[in-house]
Amino acid sequence: MTMKKMMIGMQLGNGYGAQTLAWRAPHVDPRNYTNPDAYVRYAQAAERGKFQFLFLPDFLAQSQQSDQDSPMLTMDPFITMAVMARETEKIGFVTTASTTFYEPYNLARQLKTLDVISGGRIGWNAITTSDQASAANFGTTIAGRDARYGRAHEVVQLIQALWGSWQEDAWIADQKSGVFADLAKIQPINHLQGQYVASRGPLEIPPSNQGQPVIFQAGGSPHSLALTGRFANGVIGSTYTIEDSIRQRSNVRRAAERAGRDPDDIKFFAGISPTIAPTKREALDRRGQFVEPLIHHRIGYLGMMLGIPLTAAELDQPLTGQQLSSARANPSDPRSDKALEIAREGWSVRDILYHGIIDYHPAPIGPPHLTADHMQEWFESGACDGFWLNPDIYEDGIDAFVDGVVPLLQQRDLFHDDYDGDTLRDHLHVPYQYGLSEPTNAA
Repeated sequence: MTMKKMMIGMQLGNGYGAQTLAWRAPHVDPRNYTNPDAYVRYAQAAERGKFQFLFLPDFLAQSQQSDQDSPMLTMDPFITMAVMARETEKIGFVTTASTTFYEPYNLARQLKTLDVISGGRIGWNAITTSDQASAANFGTTIAGRDARYGRAHEVVQLIQALWGSWQEDAWIADQKSGVFADLAKIQPINHLQGQYVASRGPLEIPPSNQGQPVIFQAGGSPHSLALTGRFANGVIGSTYTIEDSIRQRSNVRRAAERAGRDPDDIKFFAGISPTIAPTKREALDRRGQFVEPLIHHRIGYLGMMLGIPLTAAELDQPLTGQQLSSARANPSDPRSDKALEIAREGWSVRDILYHGIIDYHPAPIGPPHLTADHMQEWFESGACDGFWLNPDIYEDGIDAFVDGVVPLLQQRDLFHDDYDGDTLRDHLHVPYQYGLSEPTNAA
């Protein structure tokens, strides 16, 4: 029996890294935001590490939060994916695209075109949008949750119907007979008018090597889980503790069962934001360069996490015995337990903050084996099917992971040595699909 292997995706949000100040790192070109060669280089590094996919988030309003921060997104994920796909061979690409503001026909056309020209390596993270600034860019306002998710269900179904409107055996391309395609097998779809969206079709694009793009989802609300259970094959998880990740993955699997699907056909990916260096001290100093400009704002936040007052005067001292005895993890912040654990190890307040304890994903800091250990523990506990990696700096952080962590995971028989096929569905071990999803037991 073949041992189950973990899967690895990687977030590619801009030309710099997951840290908002990564653009200031001395070995990074600050103009990489608009440099397609940088994105290609990062994609090729991830492919060298045999990652299953790159994940491109998207947000339909301004993502830059201050003069010092860079935008955290590419200029346009569709075009960026096309550039990277032409310069890679195996790795998949998943982009976020909102069901709230994209029209189904345009979105179906863009995604399927990308899937065909990439050889079947595209996924779509189908999300709704609740941000008012994004709505303003489309001259509208945000509808209620029920309406947003009602539209989302219709959009996904309509797009799948459009994807399948060119039947799999319609393309003849026979020069001798003069038949290009059998028009009887390229027909308008029946989903002409829903409550929220409509389209006649057909879509003049044949199937890709994987049939059609893989659908992903992100979110753990009941509405999101209903969408996931019915349509998704991948979930981009947002979780900080192993217990919460187990809970979220279990919810996803139950959603699949409610929809009459095999829960193994939906893969749950947990986030991880490591900083890798030969020693713990080197890794802390590397991470610290992104914390230091904001450190005076974060001291008070750390104090709230631990339930004790902290000031700038205490930055270079460990917590006193009295402080440690008074400290309590904030039950409303899942990161607080980790912060308290690090404080009890005797690190200074500055170094506690350098550990990335205010980041949104677990942040192993140190030599490669610490990241490998974290991933092994979570994977073997059933907390996830794989991870989506957030390198601190793309320029050398991807290579540090590929050259340091990946070999350890392979030696432990936790990660594959090479790709299992050519398409994203092959990489994820999910079924071939073309056209609408099979009827389900639940909406």
